[in-house]
Amino acid sequence: MASNILFLPFRRTHSVSLSTSIRQYISTKYDQHPDMFIRDMDAIEKMRTDAVNTIEAHTSGIRKLTAYAAQLVWMGGKFPIDVLSQNNLRFELVNVLFNLASLYSQLAVSLNRTTSDGLKSACNYFCQAAGVISHIKTVIIPDMRSSPPEDMDTMTLESIQQLLLAQAQECFWSKAVKDGLKDGLIAKLAAKVSDFYDQAAEYGTKSDIISTEWIHHMTAKQHHFAAAAQYRASRDCLDKQNYGEEVARLRDSLNCVNEALKESRWINKIVLGDLNGLKSRVSEDLKRAEKDNDIIYLMPVPPKSELKTLDRAGMATARVPQEVSDPSATLGEGGIYGQPLFAKLVPYAVHIAASIYEERKNRIVNVSVIEVLEGLTNQLKDLLQSLNLPGSLQALEKPLGLPPSLAAHAEEIRQQDGLHRLRRSMHETSKLKANDTTIYQEGVDVLRSEAAEDDRAKLKHGTDRWNRQPSQKAAEKLYAQVSEIDGYLKSASSSDELVETKLKECEKALTVLSGSDRDIEEYVPSSRRAVMPPNVQQAAGDLRSMLNEVNQLGSRRKKQIEKMRNKAKQDDINQVILAETARLEREFPMQKIEPAQFENLFEERLERYEEDQKLTAKEKEEQDPISTQLRQANAAFANARKGDTSTREREQALQRLENAYVKYKEIISNLNTGRKFYNDLAKIVNRFRDDCKNFAYQRRVEAGQLESDLSNAMSALNLSQATSLQDQKQRESLRSHYNAKAPSSEPLTAPMPTRAAVQPPTAPAPGMWNPEMGIKFGGVTTPQQPPANGNVHSPAYPSTRARGGQWDANQGLRFG
Repeated sequence: MASNILFLPFRRTHSVSLSTSIRQYISTKYDQHPDMFIRDMDAIEKMRTDAVNTIEAHTSGIRKLTAYAAQLVWMGGKFPIDVLSQNNLRFELVNVLFNLASLYSQLAVSLNRTTSDGLKSACNYFCQAAGVISHIKTVIIPDMRSSPPEDMDTMTLESIQQLLLAQAQECFWSKAVKDGLKDGLIAKLAAKVSDFYDQAAEYGTKSDIISTEWIHHMTAKQHHFAAAAQYRASRDCLDKQNYGEEVARLRDSLNCVNEALKESRWINKIVLGDLNGLKSRVSEDLKRAEKDNDIIYLMPVPPKSELKTLDRAGMATARVPQEVSDPSATLGEGGIYGQPLFAKLVPYAVHIAASIYEERKNRIVNVSVIEVLEGLTNQLKDLLQSLNLPGSLQALEKPLGLPPSLAAHAEEIRQQDGLHRLRRSMHETSKLKANDTTIYQEGVDVLRSEAAEDDRAKLKHGTDRWNRQPSQKAAEKLYAQVSEIDGYLKSASSSDELVETKLKECEKALTVLSGSDRDIEEYVPSSRRAVMPPNVQQAAGDLRSMLNEVNQLGSRRKKQIEKMRNKAKQDDINQVILAETARLEREFPMQKIEPAQFENLFEERLERYEEDQKLTAKEKEEQDPISTQLRQANAAFANARKGDTSTREREQALQRLENAYVKYKEIISNLNTGRKFYNDLAKIVNRFRDDCKNFAYQRRVEAGQLESDLSNAMSALNLSQATSLQDQKQRESLRSHYNAKAPSSEPLTAPMPTRAAVQPPTAPAPGMWNPEMGIKFGGVTTPQQPPANGNVHSPAYPSTRARGGQWDANQGLRFG
């Protein structure tokens, strides 16, 4: 049934398995098993089914929609918003809330508005609908992190919000008329109704979604209520015996009615009947007032420019329902919607926070402490090699046999299977690298294949119709990972080559050290035993003392490094973060958990490593004088032995073996680091490959749906082409009218727009809305004849009911 007010249609949805996406995400990104949350997943599926099947104007739908919306808000703190592959939780939420606004508007239209209670309830519903639209516009859409639906741009939402407020104010005005309030107050109420409709129409002309039928309707209502306001103001003038002003306001009222009637070809018969009824009454009163003033009162009639602008009495405001603005009031202990779902699931932000702490801790431990200590030790090793130590001293102290330290090094290498161990470790590392590269390449191939499929579809359908995001844009993070992981692999390959070069340089000496003591003795030439002069003996003793001090320093640092690693390993912050999370959820149940909330905890926790960082500075201070003393002791030793070449060959052989041992230890450390790197990289490339496969699957599903929609759209193209062209021409005409209006702080009382001639639209062609095409708001239905009590000044609007049932995609949109 047609009505003199409009309602919002429900949005439809495709079938989406929210629980499947959640299960998959928990499996890949969380330590908890998804089977722990089977009941929660079943519950969210049922709530979604109830919400999307709310397609009738019944109050029970409010609970279904707001309950589902509250859980979506809560889940936003547990999961990243893009847990849904095609869109995200915010996209789901914005559509659910839009349907809530639609439901409020349809409830308002369905009420019996011939009674004061009915008008009061309708006004309340319209205000709540406007509040939900305002909440979508200012809170939800800015947090979507993706493009909003095409039919929810700012201009469209502003137009809808102003329309809903206009209709709420109109209901209040109707109640004032019905209750017989004073004409002066009714005039103020009507003037505000006109303002709301004016804003709604102006925003509507700037929207590509609001149809021209709705804009014509809103324009007619704007002039209608400007006329009604002046009419009621004239009655107030009559009561106050301002007969000249009464005539002026009645004339202005008649002008406004005539402006509204210029929309008669596009508005339904109920609205047209209201206008004709108002025109008849204004015309009769104007005829009487002019006659009385000309014959009896003889008061001057002021021109329109001298009329005081009517005051406004705004009673309609956008009120966001508490269930929408504060979902915490509906969930948890005592909440009307019960306990929040997935409450035992550790929030996604907690995992991020733990990762952030681990990264900062490892940076302090590895970079600020361990790497500094190892760097200082390596500086000493380099210094020893440059001074040919300890080979030169060992050759003198023990001219025959093997020095004890060298024998110990050789035994260590033999027990560890020396060269075989290195080669085996390098082979295992190579296998890990090859496996990582293969998995990574699988993911890259999946992305390339998906992109090729998308390109073929664009060639087939054209970019205008195949208008979804290109692959590189839709999977921006995945394509960024392609370059990132490729960089990891290239950097690792360079490091692997350096390790192989190190091994080749010392492989011959390591082969000697891996042999028996006899083999080593044959490699190291003996020198003749000689009695050392006192000065050489003194210099050798001083140098040996410095070497012992250097060795002690290296041993101490090795223990410090091992202690530091154990300390970091035992520093598990997970339980502390969980305790802090529980406190935050308890004190702020609906506040989204963010990693930034743990910053103070991180700073306090990392203070335990401050002493370790100070220790590295102290070690550096100690090393500088030791290095200086070592150089001095070696210089004194060299001077004391000047001219003695009896041990030179032995010195060089011993030093080569000592250097080979140092390289051996370095290579072992390098290989351990490489193995850990490739094991860690395996997790990254496996997740990358899985994400690529999931993305490609979702894109194929999306492509299939788009193919289907395009096929349906092609069948209706010829029928809708003429209507679309005519709608565009009308919209351009309306835009030119609103763009030409000068801004004014005073509301218009009798606007006189210049309107281009527009032909009435033909019958709307059948069609359907899909999420890619958006919806067109319009198509007010026209009854066979208006009801007998259809005049708004009789004194209130008649009762009308919104047509129930599901929006049939094959029947287009009908607005009651």
